[in-house]
Amino acid sequence: MTARIRSLTTRRSRDERGSISVWFATAALAMIILVGMAVDLGGKVHTQQQARSAAAQAARTGAQEVQGSTAVRGEDLRVDLTAAKTAAMDYLRAAGVEGTVRVVDGDTLIVTTTDTYTSKFLGIIGLDTMQVTGEASARLIRAEGGIER
Repeated sequence: MTARIRSLTTRRSRDERGSISVWFATAALAMIILVGMAVDLGGKVHTQQQARSAAAQAARTGAQEVQGSTAVRGEDLRVDLTAAKTAAMDYLRAAGVEGTVRVVDGDTLIVTTTDTYTSKFLGIIGLDTMQVTGEASARLIRAEGGIER
């Protein structure tokens, strides 16, 4: 009787050999994908923050191009639109970021940037690059006593 039980136990253990290897390989692949998602999605967020920051800085730089003659006379503040666009684009070029600059309503400078994040891990599943954009605007206003005029 004990020989028969021992024979069944030996046969069963031989039949299950290698099953832990399949489970381990599947679990390892899932963990690599999860780590890859954490690293690459974090990298994408960081790249997007940089794109937004570059857009904000370029918009601020452009908005500082005030027409000196009207500002000195105490008249309405006006932005030199050509100089503002040029200053914003120069900032983007110096920062190594691609983008566009446009003026809306004559007093609002809108800068849109684009960048690409290159995946470290997710290229394994076909996500080699991820596009990110950033947008910021700067509006020139005149305020007296904290009230916009």
